Amino acid sequence: MNTEKVHVTDLEAAINWWREQSPSIDGISAAPEVCALAEAYALLAWMRTTEIDVDALSDQALGAWLGWYETTPDSPCIAICSTAQGDPLCKGCGRTFDEVQHWPALGPFEKRLVWQRITQEGTAWRFNRYAERVLK
Repeated sequence: MNTEKVHVTDLEAAINWWREQSPSIDGISAAPEVCALAEAYALLAWMRTTEIDVDALSDQALGAWLGWYETTPDSPCIAICSTAQGDPLCKGCGRTFDEVQHWPALGPFEKRLVWQRITQEGTAWRFNRYAERVLK
């Protein structure tokens, strides 16, 4: 059984991205990707939780989420790595030493969990001191 999860904020971001990619022609209907992701979003609301198991996603919702994921930045790195200097948590991106070292081997759901944590914490320099590097 798969224990990978998708967070509600990622579902929202994916829905909004697909809405921009495939706007409604008639102002009423939504693209199939939006509908599939909206079903997963509704399930989260019904369950009153913020994460959904990947196994609970339909194939179409999973495909839509992965399509959105491919458009997101892979790494939170801003080229100021304090873990190289011995810090257990990078001041630049907010990842732990292990996360930095094993990043290439992590899958999309593991990476998004890290992104979720560092975004929620918002203490890494990528979110304040060097936020302009994120825009490049």
